[in-house]
Amino acid sequence: MLNSKTILILAPHPDDGELGCGATIARLKDEGKDIYYAVFSPCNKSLPEGFKENQIYEELDNALSVFGIDKEHVIKFNFPVRDFPQYRQQILEELIVLRKNIHPDLVFVPNSHDVHQDHQTLHAEAKRAFKHINILGYELPWNNMQMRTDFFVKIEQNHLDRKIKALAQYQSQQKRIYFQRDFIESLSML
Repeated sequence: MLNSKTILILAPHPDDGELGCGATIARLKDEGKDIYYAVFSPCNKSLPEGFKENQIYEELDNALSVFGIDKEHVIKFNFPVRDFPQYRQQILEELIVLRKNIHPDLVFVPNSHDVHQDHQTLHAEAKRAFKHINILGYELPWNNMQMRTDFFVKIEQNHLDRKIKALAQYQSQQKRIYFQRDFIESLSML
């Protein structure tokens, strides 16, 4: 995995990549890897009251700048949150375009045990689109009925600190328990 040069992070929603593998993103960026980040929904239907449409995409730009990911390497789609199963074929077609344009040698996607319908759809279609490429599933524990960890990435405190700083950019999500520093640090120790 760490020999990979071009890495693609697939996030159903803004913040999923950072929540699931943000410290790993920080480490890989420090190692000079070429990182792309594709996100599939601005989550407008689920934004808390008082936040403007596409607010979370602005927050995503701020979060990814913490890692030093080039804006040109951020690909944003506009699929409606919680409706990915209805758009399965279009998502697959977009993934194939990403594969052809980016040529990643490592792809991160929500893991196979994730129960969220959007995460399940993206995982299934990513396996189809990138079946000849290394794929790692990142875990969002609140979406998993079981924990099955097959792969760990050694991180340092500065990587975890950057993950926390990136997640702090999501003002629309700060009320969620899994955005709290203590939660993130405890999860990394586990």
